[in-house]
Amino acid sequence: MMKINERTLIQYANTRQVPDMEGWLYKRGEVNKAFQKRWCTLRGNLLFYAEKKGDKEPLGVIILEGCTVELAEEETEHYAFKLVFHGDGRQGRMYILGASSQQELEKWMKLMACSSYDFMKLMVVDLQHKIKELEIQQSSNLEDVANPPVAPPRATRHNPFNSARKETKTWLDIHNQIGAQIMRDREEWLNKYSGAAFAQEQGASVGNHEVEMTGDKLLVVL
Repeated sequence: MMKINERTLIQYANTRQVPDMEGWLYKRGEVNKAFQKRWCTLRGNLLFYAEKKGDKEPLGVIILEGCTVELAEEETEHYAFKLVFHGDGRQGRMYILGASSQQELEKWMKLMACSSYDFMKLMVVDLQHKIKELEIQQSSNLEDVANPPVAPPRATRHNPFNSARKETKTWLDIHNQIGAQIMRDREEWLNKYSGAAFAQEQGASVGNHEVEMTGDKLLVVL
């Protein structure tokens, strides 16, 4: 069982440190079931409530450990929520508090739900896991930088567009190629049909007529 020093609690309630939240709440009494307006101050997992703002000694304190924060839907007088304490699997003490607006209700509920030591411990464990994951990822990135991928040798690389490129020829190249072929054909024709060779081949029809070659023209003199 935890012992609480009353004087220490009073000093902590009046510390100059800015509280997590403070403001008016309506608290249903344990004996008198009517709602009573109380000035509430939330510091860590301790909810102090006083009769009025500025009181040096609070009327009481609720330690927000081992409880759940739930919406009090059955209450219609205020925007109400409840702190339900659980012990050995059974419901224990329950506090019913009411806010003046839906916005205030949501603020108080969210802060109280994450103010317990158990919740903070879970948050620390979760943050430690995230930090470890970031360290692993950073280490992996550093290894990638230290060992960058090596490019393949120059000889094994080729431009894929070169295979589709066809050899092109200018008009002058085509003219010279065809002209050379024509000159070879002309020389072959001249050698075959000049002088005695032609006379011998055509002797039956030409007889003793004289054959003369002038330039590219073949003349037969009768």
